Amino acid sequence: MKILFLNGPNLNLLGTREPDKYGTQTLKDIEIFIKEEAKKHNIEVEFYQSNIEGELVNKIQEAKNIFDGIVMNPAAYTHTSVAIRDAILAVSIPTVEIHISNIHTREEFRKTSLTAPACIGQITGFGINSYKLGLIAISDHLKSL
Repeated sequence: MKILFLNGPNLNLLGTREPDKYGTQTLKDIEIFIKEEAKKHNIEVEFYQSNIEGELVNKIQEAKNIFDGIVMNPAAYTHTSVAIRDAILAVSIPTVEIHISNIHTREEFRKTSLTAPACIGQITGFGINSYKLGLIAISDHLKSL
């Protein structure tokens, strides 16, 4: 099983960006944590981060026939990107949307996800454990197919 973890804008700043909302661990720390978890379950993972919407769309399109599933933290693009939503639908790769903070308890504009309806589910508000829960969710889903 091969899973792509996609990370959107500003997640490269984790560790220093609003630590009260996002914690003090870096994206690299999260990658190490998830790679260790994935190894326990014989799952291959790859990570990709971009601040550029089109690069995320390209990565989703390139994932077809390479990855079995996607775990995606679209960050700010959650609330704005029809392009990312359409890419997920176009490739038909099961995708789980994740968020470190609980987007439903934050500003009003963050409560709407344009990308979640294209996904098999959404995990939000569990800190970096949202990544682990996303890995478990996509793995269990793929095993059930």
